[in-house]
Amino acid sequence: MSVERRPAFYALAQGGWRDYVTLFHLPYTLWHLSYVAIGAALAPELDADRLLWGLAAFALALGVGAHALDELHGRPLRTAIPRPVLIWLAAASLAAAVAIGIGAALAWTLWLLPFVAAGAFLVPAYALELFGGVFHTDLGFGLAWGAFPVLVGYLGAAETLRPAAFLAAAFALATSLAQRSLSTQVRTVRRRVAQVSGTVRYRDGHEEAVDADALTRAPEAALRALSAGMVALALALVWMQLA
Repeated sequence: MSVERRPAFYALAQGGWRDYVTLFHLPYTLWHLSYVAIGAALAPELDADRLLWGLAAFALALGVGAHALDELHGRPLRTAIPRPVLIWLAAASLAAAVAIGIGAALAWTLWLLPFVAAGAFLVPAYALELFGGVFHTDLGFGLAWGAFPVLVGYLGAAETLRPAAFLAAAFALATSLAQRSLSTQVRTVRRRVAQVSGTVRYRDGHEEAVDADALTRAPEAALRALSAGMVALALALVWMQLA
């Protein structure tokens, strides 16, 4: 059967303000912002202001900047957002995130400065597949959008890195790799496959048709559940600390 599907399960109908909502990849952005909160909440003490600044920086750099650059690089979400607007969104959001990071480093700990520089590099390097796409890999995704936010969240709260931070970073790396594995098949079907046909024949003799929904239903259900679960975990840890 012919496949004509939205480019992501969270994508809205094309056009106008809906393109901007789609651009922000809200389930995935919230998922990776949760890593910032998890890292901060594992620190011995959690300051709500520090957490909010960290979330703001990552929301700008990842939620807006990286996704604007990603859309600029090949239009995977098929939005009609003008190219100059995408460039402006990426540049302004990344500049604002870097400014927040520098301010946090000067106020809390200068050890944040290398992480600010690394983040400013990773956003365009990953999203635009610079240097032959050497950073645009499964491992690159897990390190940049999983382990990195946890370490920065912890460092911003504790002003140092302890074993708990690295163990949590390993957790974020593993769950990000799981996300990447699930989403790769979904993206392929939604964005590249033109037609799906086939039949599954079971040992008891009954048959089921294979279509695009059959290929994406389970991975997308897992992605929805994992994104909600990660947010719930982050909220639980933050609540425990602040309460």
